[in-house]
Amino acid sequence: MIIAKTIEETRAHVREARARGKRIGFVPTMGYLHRGHTSLVEESRRRADFQVMSIFVNRIQFNDPKDYQTYPREFERDFAIAREAGVDLVFLPDDEIMYRDQLTHIDVDLVTEQLCGAYRPGHFRGVFTVVTKLFNIVQPDVSVFGQKDIQQAVSIEKMVFDLNLPVEIVIAPTVREDDGLAMSSRNKHLDAAQRNDALAISRSLRRAQELIAAGERNAAVILGAMRGVVDTGNPQKIDYISMVRYSDLQPIDTLTGKSVIAVAAYFGPTRLIDNMVVNRESGGFSCVY
Repeated sequence: MIIAKTIEETRAHVREARARGKRIGFVPTMGYLHRGHTSLVEESRRRADFQVMSIFVNRIQFNDPKDYQTYPREFERDFAIAREAGVDLVFLPDDEIMYRDQLTHIDVDLVTEQLCGAYRPGHFRGVFTVVTKLFNIVQPDVSVFGQKDIQQAVSIEKMVFDLNLPVEIVIAPTVREDDGLAMSSRNKHLDAAQRNDALAISRSLRRAQELIAAGERNAAVILGAMRGVVDTGNPQKIDYISMVRYSDLQPIDTLTGKSVIAVAAYFGPTRLIDNMVVNRESGGFSCVY
């Protein structure tokens, strides 16, 4: 596995792979890898021949400087996990390489107004800027993102469409612990009691699925039932429990087409997110979470 720390070196290796007829797959990460990340690599390997992963803790997407400073950085551990997952090239830039004299930023309207965008001003501008830069550096044929960060994934789909970027975006299913907790690098900050309480989030999604399967379509009823389940976990704070259209992530009152049901809540000082995509199918709806 190649570890490249400069843009020039990364581009040279990608050019070489493409010259050999390889299709380029790309998984951008901030490191502290877990099974959720490696599942994205697995999906990319089904669609491409040469796998690139970036590991870069992106300062400009953090609202809280302390959160940025404490974000776990264990690169040797990450290299071992990436190598085992079948990554061919890790791009490991530093802040100076990525943002030297940076005056340009990327933003996407509407899809970032609700959900996390309402609580993390500037966050998605930082995400879109770094992802666009990484796409320009790596120039992948396909890039895989996780459903757990659904607002990020849907917004990047829209950004790629609007800017005519030549990359296929794939959204892979959320990977969960055996007890249902969505895998996240932030889970390491939970103590045993908080982690147990946080299971209320995935239970609330299951409750929504049950109601939808029983024929419920009213958002207020579904979200109210979810709130009751989340409350059993005694969260320190709930940012949102929302139902939105998939296409623009705007709130809806009634489930009629492809939608997202999403939750963000704090357990102790740790903010966790999770979601369910509801697909319209002949004869009803299917739920993916």
